[in-house]
Amino acid sequence: MLCAISGEAPQLPVVSTKSGISPFFPILTTTLTLTQGNIFEKRLIEAYISENGKDPITNEELSTDELVELKTARTVKPRPPTLTSIPSLLAVFQNEWDALALETFTLRQHLTQTRQELSHALYENDAAKRVIARLSKERDEARGTLSNISVGRGASNGDAMQLDGQELSPALVAKVEATQEKLSKTRRKRPLPDDWVTPDAIETFAPTEKSNVLYPGARSIAVDASGDKALFGGSDGAAGVYSLSQKKLMQELTVGDPVTDAVWVGDTAVIATSAGKVKSFEGGTEIFSFSAHAGAVTALALHPSGDILASVGIDKTYVFYDLSGPTKGLQVSTNSALTTAQFHPDGHLFAAGGMDGQIKVFDVKNGANAANFDEAGPIQALHFSENGTWLAVAVKESTSVSIWDLRKSAQVKLLEIRDPVVNLRWDYTGQFLAAAGPAGLTIQYYQKASKMWSEPLRTAVPAAGLDWGSKAQSLVTVNDNGVVTVLEAR
Repeated sequence: MLCAISGEAPQLPVVSTKSGISPFFPILTTTLTLTQGNIFEKRLIEAYISENGKDPITNEELSTDELVELKTARTVKPRPPTLTSIPSLLAVFQNEWDALALETFTLRQHLTQTRQELSHALYENDAAKRVIARLSKERDEARGTLSNISVGRGASNGDAMQLDGQELSPALVAKVEATQEKLSKTRRKRPLPDDWVTPDAIETFAPTEKSNVLYPGARSIAVDASGDKALFGGSDGAAGVYSLSQKKLMQELTVGDPVTDAVWVGDTAVIATSAGKVKSFEGGTEIFSFSAHAGAVTALALHPSGDILASVGIDKTYVFYDLSGPTKGLQVSTNSALTTAQFHPDGHLFAAGGMDGQIKVFDVKNGANAANFDEAGPIQALHFSENGTWLAVAVKESTSVSIWDLRKSAQVKLLEIRDPVVNLRWDYTGQFLAAAGPAGLTIQYYQKASKMWSEPLRTAVPAAGLDWGSKAQSLVTVNDNGVVTVLEAR
């Protein structure tokens, strides 16, 4: 017989009623039936019970009263020696060995239990990943199905497709052509406006006004033609008009859904929402609303004529609205969710940025895809220069801005901003490009005479949206918290 703990022959063998004796034997019998043959050295099992209170084999609650001593022929032990003799040292070593054997046995049990728990945890982790992968696949399939339903039937290979006719109405086409003819003739001969901001003045730009928290979650801001009224909204479904001269909120607009973009059409405020709606307000009252998109509207753009409004959305479509109606003029599907958009300064082209990293350029009159420019990631922001040939583009989470030349269909400059860029704005003269982000904003200056770029301003004012004030003498920004900041020369 060997001890189940130490593996040695016990001097005082005992068995546990929980792991060594059949529970059905008569109490008064002198013959015991062993179920598993687990024998223990009495001193070892008692030490284990005093420390753990359980049977070392079955892990059931056990006390020393439940141990049964086995009758065997005992060896008479000699009188305990003193520690000054070799036998006494051997006894000390024996005690140490017993303690080590007990500890090793406990460690083996804990190791087995830990392995079982680890195996179970790995199984649960693997099962969770499989479930997440399946749900993600089902979600993507559902989104694709919804997108296909929203843009109609007949789309194939991701090519652009017209939904509401092959072109705009003859009246709108005439406006587009007249606007292009008028603006393209005078663009290159146009002199700088009087009292326009200079690079020296921009170098002194600093915050001169800062509002309270108004609309948290703001993503864009639009300043009207007078340079006094700033339109923006937040994620709480509210928007408003902030007076820069009075330094207060002068009008509140009830939108009902998170605001994604805002533009001025004369004195009319137009708001885009995450619910796929485009709403127009005049004097604080809603005058019309469109629900052409199957998902969130991500950006708005106004045609130079002022008679056509465009919206783009995650449903992969862009929509032109005839504001004289107002009616929906044209809806075109593309092969990617759209994130940002703007009309060319002459009004004959429309550019939209996609989640697929493409800048898609369309003919405004018929919606045809005129050109595509590829970037390295989802398009975050784009803006045409007033020179009519350059397009500034920022990629999501990128710290640089690309300058594309439409004549060459190529990137001609990469401006290193060194901080993430979320919004862009050229000024009216095409000299100054403002780039905003959560870490601050910069203004890049292009000197046409020397064909050189410089950076007259870098400030730590965070911004999610920005727009130039009157004659570019100020820069109006709004951050993620809905705080409006005005920067002016000092």
